[in-house]
Amino acid sequence: MTTEATPKKRTPVKRWIVLALFVIGGYAAFGSIGVLKPISPVVVLPAEPTGISIAGFPITNTILATLIADLVLILFAISAYRFSKSGKQVPSGMYNFFEFLVEFLWNSVKGAAGKWAPRIFPVVATIFLLVLAANMTKLFPGYEAIGYMKEIHEGKTGYAPVKLFDLGSIPVYGLDKNHPVIGAAHGEEHGEAAGGEAHGEESAAAKEMCTACEVVPFLRGSATDLNFPFALAVITVVLTQVYGVWALGPSYFSKYLPVGQLVSGGIFGLINFGVGFLEIILEFAKILSFGFRLFGNIFAGTLLLSIVGALTAIVVPPFLYLFEVFFGAIQAYVFFLLATVFISGATVSHHAEEHH
Repeated sequence: MTTEATPKKRTPVKRWIVLALFVIGGYAAFGSIGVLKPISPVVVLPAEPTGISIAGFPITNTILATLIADLVLILFAISAYRFSKSGKQVPSGMYNFFEFLVEFLWNSVKGAAGKWAPRIFPVVATIFLLVLAANMTKLFPGYEAIGYMKEIHEGKTGYAPVKLFDLGSIPVYGLDKNHPVIGAAHGEEHGEAAGGEAHGEESAAAKEMCTACEVVPFLRGSATDLNFPFALAVITVVLTQVYGVWALGPSYFSKYLPVGQLVSGGIFGLINFGVGFLEIILEFAKILSFGFRLFGNIFAGTLLLSIVGALTAIVVPPFLYLFEVFFGAIQAYVFFLLATVFISGATVSHHAEEHH
């Protein structure tokens, strides 16, 4: 005699939670005062000040985002170091993924640089991890959404501030996106915060709340500021020369100024001397290529999320976030791969090419 176990009826809790979030998101975007109503993004290329300074040096929102990415990397490094000292042989979870990532990067460098891989790997892997961390952290909720409010410029469209609640002694404001306001004059930045979009402390009586406001975010993706990709590009190109001299000595610069061929090479020596000047131009072109490739792709992705979010507040943006995760990882790897190829190429002698 056998008895069959009656299967338990499962309650689709997760399905109802997702449906409830869609309903809440739709109401917050298109109902009430429209605090979360999608609006057209404010496109600004220069990094914006956060009001924070260190030793008199102003900290912009992209610098603050880069410091957060650095902190994430440091915490990962400490965690990986502690795991390596724990005596465990088989990693799991995040450690397993980190081991796979490092091994994948090592194989890429080993295939391109050969015996120079142990010396090149720490540099290019650090660049990859920094760009990856910067691209991933910018996708966290709050980036480019939480900041302080300031008066818009004359003729532009802003929104009236709406007080949402008090966070202790700090008033939290949002923007009434159902009622756009046209700026009447050039305004100055105010310390009032836009909650839901920003938060802050009420200013002195001398400062008035903006009437036609926009939000200046506290955090913005590092690569959306030209300084970040171009700083990495300059570092990569400089290190290319350093590794070239390290591997070949002073003869490395002969590819830029082949004086010997100019003296004894006749017409072909003159041509090679001209090619040397083209090599110098190429080094500067690498900086432009590196910088604009990373900046353009990441800035365009951020702008795409903002524009599509302004058109469809729910359903579509989560899928674009998945695309941005993939695209951010690809851009980090492309930067890493080009840096590896350029640096490893500088360690190879060019005499064989000259004889050929």
